[in-house]
Amino acid sequence: MNAQKKILLADDEPINLDFFEVMLSKLGFVVEKCDNGPEVLEKVKKFVPDLIILDNIMPGMSGREITKVLKNDADFKDISIIMLSALDDVKDKVAGFEAGVDDYITKPFNFTEVLARINAVLRNRALIDQIKVRETRLALAEELNRDLKENLSVFIGNIDELEKAISTINNENESVNVVTEKILSVRKHIAALDARIEKTINEWDNLKKDEIGLPVLENQIRKFLHQEQS
Repeated sequence: MNAQKKILLADDEPINLDFFEVMLSKLGFVVEKCDNGPEVLEKVKKFVPDLIILDNIMPGMSGREITKVLKNDADFKDISIIMLSALDDVKDKVAGFEAGVDDYITKPFNFTEVLARINAVLRNRALIDQIKVRETRLALAEELNRDLKENLSVFIGNIDELEKAISTINNENESVNVVTEKILSVRKHIAALDARIEKTINEWDNLKKDEIGLPVLENQIRKFLHQEQS
């Protein structure tokens, strides 16, 4: 799992950047780094990390300002952020969480603790992503159900009119045309409904490809917990 996760390191202290890059790369993460606020935003667009380890005090923009920008961008709002800061005051921590960070670690830090928090944040993101997949599938099912109900109402109405037309078919020649038109209308709605169902099934199948079963997810969590304890 780690080998597929990308982490962006943002800190204006080279020693921190180099340390994290070496340690996280050894653990299988794909790592990029930058040392100022504006560069973070540029790197995010190109690198699209799963997680940002973000120093709060940097040239150009503060970590809190960067967080606000990213969380207000639909393309990047789901990227997890762990903020590193020398500011240990409660109000600074609260401000960081209110801006949208997933975790807040004060300096000096212990790498073992940082790694445990990285794993915890990534686990939480995986769970949230799975919930979103299920919610999307439910939304598709609800939308399809609404379409079915609406089309069934149309079918019933057309059938009622067909029955009326058939009852008078021997009295008026034009009734034959009415029946034909109603049959075509019903067929049209059936075709539209069939296409809608087929589209929903395809979207459902595509979502299932990205879905991890809960037993598998639980095993992954147990493995992470075991790694952190060992």
